[in-house]
Amino acid sequence: MTKRYQPINPKCTHMLHGGDYNPDQWIRTPEIWDEDMRLMTLSGCNAMSVCIFSWSALEPAEGAFEFGWLDTIMDKLAANNAYAVMATPSGSKPAWMSRAYPEICRVKGDGVRQPHGSRHNHCRTSPVYREKCVIINTKLAERYKEHPALLLWHASNEYNGGDCQCDLCLAAFHNWLRVRYDNDLDKLNHAYWSSFWSHSFPDWDYIIPTDRGIHALMLDWERFKTHQTIDFFNAETAPLRAITPDIPVTTNFMPGSDTLDYGAFAKAVDVISWDSYPNWHEHSDEIGEAVTTARMHDQCRAMKGGKPFMLMESVPSIPTRGRVKKRKEPGMNLLSSLQAVAHGSDTVQYFQWRKSRGCMEKFHGAVVDHEGSENTREFKEVADVGAALAKLDDVVGTTMQPEVALIQDWENEWALREGARVYLGENIKYRQEMNAHYRPFWQAGVPVDVVDQTAELDAYKLVVVPMAYMLRPGFAARLKAYVENGGTAVMTYWSAVVDESDLCHLGGIPGDGLRELFGVWEEESQSYLPGESVGIAMAKDNALGISGPYTAVDTCSVIHAEGSTVLASYASEYVEGQPALTVKTHGKGKAYYIAARTDGAFLNDFYAALARDEGLACCLAADIPEGVSVQTRSDGDRDYIFVMNFNREAKSIELGSPYVDVLTDQAVGATVTLERYGVMVLRKP
Repeated sequence: MTKRYQPINPKCTHMLHGGDYNPDQWIRTPEIWDEDMRLMTLSGCNAMSVCIFSWSALEPAEGAFEFGWLDTIMDKLAANNAYAVMATPSGSKPAWMSRAYPEICRVKGDGVRQPHGSRHNHCRTSPVYREKCVIINTKLAERYKEHPALLLWHASNEYNGGDCQCDLCLAAFHNWLRVRYDNDLDKLNHAYWSSFWSHSFPDWDYIIPTDRGIHALMLDWERFKTHQTIDFFNAETAPLRAITPDIPVTTNFMPGSDTLDYGAFAKAVDVISWDSYPNWHEHSDEIGEAVTTARMHDQCRAMKGGKPFMLMESVPSIPTRGRVKKRKEPGMNLLSSLQAVAHGSDTVQYFQWRKSRGCMEKFHGAVVDHEGSENTREFKEVADVGAALAKLDDVVGTTMQPEVALIQDWENEWALREGARVYLGENIKYRQEMNAHYRPFWQAGVPVDVVDQTAELDAYKLVVVPMAYMLRPGFAARLKAYVENGGTAVMTYWSAVVDESDLCHLGGIPGDGLRELFGVWEEESQSYLPGESVGIAMAKDNALGISGPYTAVDTCSVIHAEGSTVLASYASEYVEGQPALTVKTHGKGKAYYIAARTDGAFLNDFYAALARDEGLACCLAADIPEGVSVQTRSDGDRDYIFVMNFNREAKSIELGSPYVDVLTDQAVGATVTLERYGVMVLRKP
C-alpha cells in the first residue's frame, strides 16, 4: 500500500520553493539583501541554498573566519519565514589554499598538476583538503545548529567523478584494488585478461588507469572514483551529522552524467536531490525532452524506494547549456516545475536566484534579472509556480508505487562505453534505448521505477532490461528467481555479454545462466547505418495480438529459439526469417527477448499488450493524447493526478468522472482541454 513520507524536515510542512542564493556576491550593496527578501515573498519562495562556493567569503585568509554577513542573511531568512539549505563550500577552494597547499589540486593523467581556477578540481584523497573541509564545516554546524532558518545540509555542489592521478589517489586506488581482489595480483591479472598485448602487472604499483585497452581496469577506475567520492562526502559531512543529527544531509546529483554511480551514492544521503536542465524548445521532438526528464525524475525517486526527492536546481528562463540557448516559452516553467512534483519531488528550486554581474554564469537564467525588479516575465512565472506550490501542501510526502521497473545501470553504461564501443560504435545509444523502452509507459500513464541491477525485483509485475551488456554479480540469479515466481521480464539484444570485469561469457549470449531462462542463443549482431532498416513481421495469431509490420534500426541480432516461442521474425536483409521476438514460460512467469532495436511503433504496441496482460493501467479511464502525461501521487487514501500537456497546441482528454483542479479550486467536467503547455492537478471531489 502506498504510504506518506515525512517532510524533508518536519519543521517545514510546505513544498519548498527557492534557489541558489549568493548574497556574498552583494556584500558591498547590502540594500540588495533587503530587496531580495521582498522579492522572495512576492515570488512565493521559502527556501534558499546559501554558501555554495562561498569559502573565500567565509574564510578570506587561513584561520580568519568571517560569519557576520551569513549571520545577517540567516536572520533575514528567518524573519521572512524562509529557510536555508546550507551548503558546505568544498566545491571551490579559495586561492590562498591552493597557494599554501598545492598538493590539494588534482593531477591529470599526464602527471601535470592543475593550476588554481574553475571549480571541483580538488583532490578527494588529500588529507589536507579533507582537514580544511572538516574545519569549515564544523564551524558552520556549531554556529547555526540552533538557528531557526537551518533546514537542510547541502554538501558541496555537483560532486563529479573527475580524475585525479596524484600519488595519493593512485596509492588509494591500489589499496582499493587489493581489497577487491583479495590481495591476489594473479586474480586481478586474470580478471583484467592482461596477458593480452603482454600487459600483465608484476606489482600493484604498476597499475595506472591510463590504459584504455584494458577495459576492466577502466571499469575499476570508475568504480574507485565513485568509492572515493562517497568516502570524501562521508568525511566532510561527519561533523554535520555529529553536531546537527536532526538536520538531513543531501547533495545535488547529476543523473544525466555518467561520471558517478549515483545508485551507490544514494545510500549515503538522507534525501535525493538533483539538478535538471532540459533543453526545452531546441528539438523538433519536444515530447522526447519531456520523456528524458521524466525518466530521470523517476530514477531519483526510486533511489530511495519511493521517498520524495528534491529538484535542487532548474532554470526559470535561459540555461547556459544547449546549442542555441532557448529561453523557456510562456507556461513551460510552471509545466516543467510541476512535472518534477508529479514524479515525486517535494521542492522546486532554481539556479539561480539573482543573476551574477560577472563571470561564467552572468547570463544564466535567474528569478531576478540584472534589471532587478519583479516586472520581468520570468519573475512573474516563478511567482505562478510559487502560487501553485502553495496549494499543494497535501501532496508533500506522497509518493507512488510503480509495478514496472526499468533497469538502467551506471556500471553497465561504463562497460558499454569502454568495452562495447569497439563493436557497436556510435550505435550504442544506451540512454536513447532507455528512453525508447520508458516512453510507452510514460505515454500510457503507467508509473515506472528506474532502478539499477542491485534493486530488489519482487514488488514489480514487469521488469524491463534493455542492453544489459554487463551483469553485476547476482543479478541473473535474481532475475531468474523473479520470473520463476511469476514475474514478467523483457530483455533485449546485447545483454549478458560480459561479466563484471568485462570478460566475455563463454557458452553463448545471453550468458550467466540467462540463455536457459529466455530460451535463446544470440549468435551474431549486425549494426546498420542511419537510413538503413530491417523489416519485422509478427507471427500469425501471436499471443500478444499485435500485427505490425514494424521496423528494426541500428542493431539487429541473429538469435536462435531454444525452447522459446517465436512471436516475430525479420522480414528483410540476410536475417530474413530469423526470430526477432521470442517468449518462454519459465516457472510461473514469462521471459521475452527482443533481438533488435526497433521503432517506437513496435514498442508502443508490445508494451501495450504486456500492460493489458499484467493489468497495468493509468489511473484515468481515458485515452491519453500523444504528448500528454498523466502521473499520480498518493498517500493510499487520496490520489493527486497531474495531467500535463507537453504539446505546442491544446489537447483534450476524457476524464471519465468528475474531479476538482487543485490549482484553481474549480470543478472540471468529464472532458477537459489543456492549453499549450497546460497543467492540472486533479483530485476527487
